[in-house]
Amino acid sequence: MGGTVPPGSPGIVARVTIDSAPVTLRWAVRLLWAEAAAVGLIAAWLIWADLTATTTDLASALLVTAFAVGAAVALWALGRALSRRKAGARAPAIVLQLMLLPIGWFMIQGGLGWLGVPLMALGLGVTWLLVSPPTTRALGVA
Repeated sequence: MGGTVPPGSPGIVARVTIDSAPVTLRWAVRLLWAEAAAVGLIAAWLIWADLTATTTDLASALLVTAFAVGAAVALWALGRALSRRKAGARAPAIVLQLMLLPIGWFMIQGGLGWLGVPLMALGLGVTWLLVSPPTTRALGVA
């Protein structure tokens, strides 16, 4: 069987990459990674604030910081899993996106509508991308 597959060929089955995924899945992954970067920056700021604070409730400060770090890692990992077309990552990603709705709502109630409305739109938008028919087909969920 030597020489039946041309050199440089990916083999019998073409390699699946994020570039071969539908545009809805690619954008969902990009937005999840952007959210991970934003939450990671917030986590870095929280770490700096924890280290430079003069007085603090250490347990609460560490808990909030750990939550931010965990959220950034989860968003990045879910984006990575979705880029590899792991269907099991879709539901947790949707849950994290829907969590932006109450966060945005309470921001609006607290007078931060300029931030709350875009967060809610982001959560709904990424959720729509994740449940859209091209993404569903690409992940083999149907």
